[in-house]
Amino acid sequence: MSSGYALPDIHMVAPAVHFPPPPPPLDAQALPHTGMLHLHDAAGQASGHLTDAAGQAAGHLTDAAGQAAHQAADAALQVLGSLSGVLLVGRAALLGTRLLAAGAVRAAEEQRCLERRQRIAATAAEQWEAAAFAAVRVNARRHALLARVARARALGGPPGPPPHPDVPPPLTPVGARLADLRRELARAEQALHSAEKTQAAWEQRRLAAQCRLDEDHDDDWQLALRESREHALRRFSEGRTAEAEAGRPPHAPDDRPEPPSDVREVRRTGARILGALDPYAAPEAADLAAQAVRDAVRRAAEDPRRSRIHLTEARKFVRDANRQAREMREAQERAALHHDFLVYETPEGAEDLAPAPDAVALLRRTLDDGVPLSPAERELVERRVTERERALAALYVQERCTDAVAELTRRVGGRAGLGRGAGQELRLDWTPPGWDPGHWLRATVLDGRLSVATMYRDGPGERTPQQRALDDERCAETRTHLTELQGITEALGLEVEFTVEHTQGALPGVQGENALTLDELTDEVEKLADTYSDVMPRPQKQRHADGGNRRPG
Repeated sequence: MSSGYALPDIHMVAPAVHFPPPPPPLDAQALPHTGMLHLHDAAGQASGHLTDAAGQAAGHLTDAAGQAAHQAADAALQVLGSLSGVLLVGRAALLGTRLLAAGAVRAAEEQRCLERRQRIAATAAEQWEAAAFAAVRVNARRHALLARVARARALGGPPGPPPHPDVPPPLTPVGARLADLRRELARAEQALHSAEKTQAAWEQRRLAAQCRLDEDHDDDWQLALRESREHALRRFSEGRTAEAEAGRPPHAPDDRPEPPSDVREVRRTGARILGALDPYAAPEAADLAAQAVRDAVRRAAEDPRRSRIHLTEARKFVRDANRQAREMREAQERAALHHDFLVYETPEGAEDLAPAPDAVALLRRTLDDGVPLSPAERELVERRVTERERALAALYVQERCTDAVAELTRRVGGRAGLGRGAGQELRLDWTPPGWDPGHWLRATVLDGRLSVATMYRDGPGERTPQQRALDDERCAETRTHLTELQGITEALGLEVEFTVEHTQGALPGVQGENALTLDELTDEVEKLADTYSDVMPRPQKQRHADGGNRRPG
């Protein structure tokens, strides 16, 4: 046996993972190992926040033990890393609004447990996921609200321009502590709820101007319509909480009383029907419903029972308008979520993500003009979101595998070096104790696949029987090291199951010349890792916001 491969699956996004530095430029005249980083002075670079590429890579390697320990430490002491943060946003973009709302409910409950000093069973990663999902939900609703207000101002008409929404700036979880983010979430939720209610009240006044009967002086009609509007506004406000969104969308009761017996009752019934309109209902739908009520009132002057068909028609218009309003509201917020994710730019010093101008243009049209996406356009947007999320997940897997090799080096000893080949290939060379001078293990991560091979230093001539025997011995030892590496990667949040490839002997190769070797870590890092060695978290299936335990799709 000489090699094994696995397809790591992220079952838990660790909070404190940052973007890696870009790979160094390749030298076409150099040996195939070009790109190996000189991780010199690794012990002094353990902060992981260095500016040069080699220093950043050293920080990633030497921080592995500390990151693993942090998984079991108090979540409130952590700050969200740049890569972890945007990956959580990408995962949120692939979820439905109900699942995001359920995450917000979970985050609020965890905060209440902290305030009551109750023990929380969730891991730090799960708590961060809930808080990040809640922040994504708030930012999407905020973006969609501002876009709707801008469209309403552009259209004009009664009852005058809508009020400018008083909303806080977008939430930026990256770099924040969990406790601070939770406090910001609570304030943002309250401010956003108030702003949405204010906008909904303005939308109701606009609908009321369209729903007047021909006789504007009818006080009974105006009173009934106003009472119905207030009831609908309360129902809308209550339905915009995270708890309500996590459940089924609220539906207005389909009030079908006995046929009205006189004109007065026809008017009051028509007012109740029109008052049930969703505040965000399209003006065209409101016109249709209002015209049906006007027809019912005119028919009632001749025979109140003949107005029933028009009232039934009005109910249908209102029901369809409310459904369309809910769908458009969700589509707008989903467009805002996708837009913010696709326009995200990586931090300075990290590699850029592939742009998606075609999808961004469609999302901007939806937000600015209120034009819904066609099925083909929606498929394109979702494809771009999925592509970016997968690219981020692959990058995240690389970082976790780098940390795993560093932790393996800390536990077992030996030397480790990090290098990048052509494209997105990441190479991690580890020389276990006693394997010098001619053998090492190479872990290669590319396109989400982790491969580990037993390597020997290539040279001229045929391998002697003694050398081949030593190759077989190293290959047998590799099986043990694969088991150790699998356990570490799982503790770091990756689900890994190696498939062993049975081949003849080790593989020839050239180890990175002058690459940094991790001879030892600082006493501080060693002490930190030893302190938490018995509390490193065991892998769990990802807890989804709908309560299910399963692998992410």
